Amino acid sequence: MKKFSKLHKGDRVAIVSPSFAASAVWPHVHDLGLKRIREVFELEPVMYPVTAKLDATLTEKANDLIAAFSDTEIKGVISTLGGDIQVTYIKNLPTEPFMSNPKPFFGYSDNSHFCNFLFLNGIPSFYGSALFTQFAHQKEMNPYTVKYIKHALFDEGEVEIVPSESFNDIGLDWGDSKQLAKEREYEPNVGWSWDGTKNAEGLLWGGCVESVDEMLRHGVPIPSLEQFDDIVLMMETSEEIPTADYVMRFFRALGERGILERVKGVCVGRAKAREFDKPRNPEERSAYRKEQQETIVKTVRAYNKDIPIVQNMDFGHTEPQIPMPYGNKIRINSEDRRIFTNF
Repeated sequence: MKKFSKLHKGDRVAIVSPSFAASAVWPHVHDLGLKRIREVFELEPVMYPVTAKLDATLTEKANDLIAAFSDTEIKGVISTLGGDIQVTYIKNLPTEPFMSNPKPFFGYSDNSHFCNFLFLNGIPSFYGSALFTQFAHQKEMNPYTVKYIKHALFDEGEVEIVPSESFNDIGLDWGDSKQLAKEREYEPNVGWSWDGTKNAEGLLWGGCVESVDEMLRHGVPIPSLEQFDDIVLMMETSEEIPTADYVMRFFRALGERGILERVKGVCVGRAKAREFDKPRNPEERSAYRKEQQETIVKTVRAYNKDIPIVQNMDFGHTEPQIPMPYGNKIRINSEDRRIFTNF
C-alpha cells in the first residue's frame, strides 16, 4: 500500500459528493459540518463544483474526485454522505490521477465502492467519518469519534481501538434546523461480541454489506483470492436493515467464492437496527442485532473454523464511529481480546 502524508493544521481538505448530494437538500447541516472541520480540526474545507448539485451527472461526480486528488494543495478528501449510485461509475475511473496523488479519503456506506477502487490501486483510505453524519453530529461531535478522526488525520503508527461506552443508531431529523442543537439519545454499549481464539493480522477490506453485495452481483473488480490471504474482512449493514437471511446469503456468497476460507479474520460493525420508517423498541433492536451476529458466526464457521470473528464494533452506520483504516493493517489479539490498527 502507498503511503500518504498526514495532515497538519491549516491544510485544505476537499468536500465532495460521490453519491447523494445531501448538501443541496440540507445546506444548514452542510454548513455545520464545515464549521466543525474548521473549529475542531483546524482544517480548511474546500467545496467542489457538484458537491451540492442534485442533478450532477456521473461524469461530473467523477471529475470532482479526479480534481480533488489531482490538486496538490488538497491534503485530504471528505465525502458528504453515502447514497446508491457508485456501482455505476466508480469502476470506470482512470487510475493514474489517484495513484500519482494518494491522499486520505473519508467515507462509508455507498463509498465502499470508492474505497475498494482505491484499495485495488494500492491506496488506503478511511471507512467512516462523513460530513453529514459525523462532523455535523447534532449538538456537538462525539468525543470518541473526534479522538479516532484525529488519529486518522494526524497520527501515524499503531493505535489500540476500544469499544465505546454508549452508542446511538439513529440521528435526528435534518429537515428541522432546530434539531441540530439537540443531543441524540444514547444507550449503553455491551461491548464487542467475540468468537474464536486465534490471533490474526491483515489489511482491512470490505465495507457496507449491501454495497459489496452489488460488487459481487455486477462483477465489479475486488481483490484476488491470493490477496484475500492477507485480508481481514470489515463488514457492516446499512439503514436498509436487511434480514438475517439476506446477511446469511451474502456471507455464503463470500464462502462459495473461496474468500472466507482465506481471510485472516472478520470484523463486523454494530448493526443499525432502526430507521425513521422502521421504528423498533430496545428489545426488538437487541434481538435484531443478536440474530445477525449469530447468523454471521454460523455462516462463516461453515467455511472457516478458526479465524476470529469480532462483532458489534464501532464502525459503519452507528455513532460513535471509528474511521477504520481501509487497506491498512489491523491486528487482532484474541487471547487478550484487544485490537490494534495502523492509522
